[in-house]
Amino acid sequence: MDKRDVARTLEQIAAILEIKGENPFKVRAYENAARAVDALSEDLGTLIAEKRLSEVRGIGSSIQKNVEELWTTGKMKYFEDLCATVPVGWFDMMRIPGLGPKRIRTLCDLLQIASVEALKEAAKGGRIRGLKGFGEQSEKKILEGIAFLERGGQRELAAVVRPIAEEILAALRDRKDVIRAELGGSLRRWVETVKDVDLLVATKKPGAVAKAFLALLPQASIIAQGDTKVSVRLPTGLAVDLRLVTDAQFPFALHYFTGSVAHNVRVRQRAIERGFSLNEYELSGGEHAPIASEADLFQVLGMAYVEPELREDRGEIEAAETGRLPGLVTARDLKGILHCHTTASDGKSTLEEMAEAAVVAGAEYLGISDHSQSVRYAGGLSEEDLIRQGREIDKWNSKSRDLRILKGAEVDIMPDGTLDYPDRVLERLEFVVASVHTNLNMGEDEMTARVVKALRNKHVSILAHPTGRLLLQREGFRIRFDEVFRVAAQEGVVVEINAHARRLDLDWREIPAARALGVKFAIDPDAHHVSGYQDLRYGIGAARKGWLGKDDIVNTLPVEGALEFFRARR
Repeated sequence: MDKRDVARTLEQIAAILEIKGENPFKVRAYENAARAVDALSEDLGTLIAEKRLSEVRGIGSSIQKNVEELWTTGKMKYFEDLCATVPVGWFDMMRIPGLGPKRIRTLCDLLQIASVEALKEAAKGGRIRGLKGFGEQSEKKILEGIAFLERGGQRELAAVVRPIAEEILAALRDRKDVIRAELGGSLRRWVETVKDVDLLVATKKPGAVAKAFLALLPQASIIAQGDTKVSVRLPTGLAVDLRLVTDAQFPFALHYFTGSVAHNVRVRQRAIERGFSLNEYELSGGEHAPIASEADLFQVLGMAYVEPELREDRGEIEAAETGRLPGLVTARDLKGILHCHTTASDGKSTLEEMAEAAVVAGAEYLGISDHSQSVRYAGGLSEEDLIRQGREIDKWNSKSRDLRILKGAEVDIMPDGTLDYPDRVLERLEFVVASVHTNLNMGEDEMTARVVKALRNKHVSILAHPTGRLLLQREGFRIRFDEVFRVAAQEGVVVEINAHARRLDLDWREIPAARALGVKFAIDPDAHHVSGYQDLRYGIGAARKGWLGKDDIVNTLPVEGALEFFRARR
């Protein structure tokens, strides 16, 4: 179990309580507890073991007992009893973007709806628009939300699934009867959402390893169990597949079960063209050098090694044939952390806490960019607040030899394309992050013009989360990337790859087109708590999938190099 599992359970409890019309203070208590658990920088298991969970602000005594029960047993009686009081379909309805608990309760009470399918039929039949608080536009939004949910299927955020998969993988690797083990599938390719977990193990004792695997997941339901594969489903609905192979089969199986399907088809065709037959267990049909790794397999087929992130049949085969694969950016390349928030706006950690954690993370510099003045819901900073924060940053910089803090702000792009601070304020900052948070439903032409106008302001350094998307919750706003990328390249504005696990915006699929136009990028965590730095690895995964190397990323530069880059466009 991971802290995100606990936080998600607390969120579900809050939602169910709100749908049922329970005491709003109780609802808020579970919401606050979910945020507190998710924001923990210290290990949740350690806090529980040392009886210190009560010290965490936002977790009361009754919720503390429930969290401890869930962590230690994998179950929470209160949650199970609560779930038994509501239709199963409510949980699916809660996943529809834009449909909150109160609206679900209204729909269920007035229309006797208890499933997504029933809700869809009611919306199609025009039965929702006449309800108080709803209308034709509400009905349309509900249908759009259901369609979005259906397109996503049963996918989960990779950032939710990865810690679970890595914990299982680490336990398997600790066993003496496991020769080697790896993640496969979408997780190994660093896709942003996944349907399941693929684990691959080389062993001489598949039966013993399969038994140990099942013992690691006592609450899981067994779907299939055999000599080469064990499939289970966790209580959350996540499917986990364990493949068991010999050590000789491992390189072929790892390549096959990593995918993608399109990439595998191309590689198998290449093997056929060279007189071989390739499947998930061997390369047969002719003489070849020994194959003990994926790199050996690629070499035998006349290609350079293709990193897992690139295996999407988006040109990697041709690049591997001709020696044109890029050297991809790594975590070690990042020198600075940009786009971070503090308690001055909507962050959960103080400036000093963010700075100290950045030192621990190995950063040379930290770019603080709290929200601008019009974003009142996020505690946006007034001009005076910004000046006070600047003094606090000066104080840190005068004492610290380990980390330099850069003065910045995340400034809202207003609907007309102007910025939320005047130029006389912006020119005092060392970098400016510009972003869209409001009026997300603007037409494509209007939104493009809005963003382009902001990019032409000489004080803008970084365009943040360029589409405003929230994975599995909200699609990004419509915008013409070709024009935005062209202007960003001309103006020297960096385009952000927002590493927040629910954003990963810019989408990796759009990155190559921007890079081809000369755009530079920043991998930013958009951290609102010290734990947010952990999301940087998801941003790095997205950058690697977009074929980016160290030289494409601004925050791989040392601090003076990054500052000079930002100054140059002014």
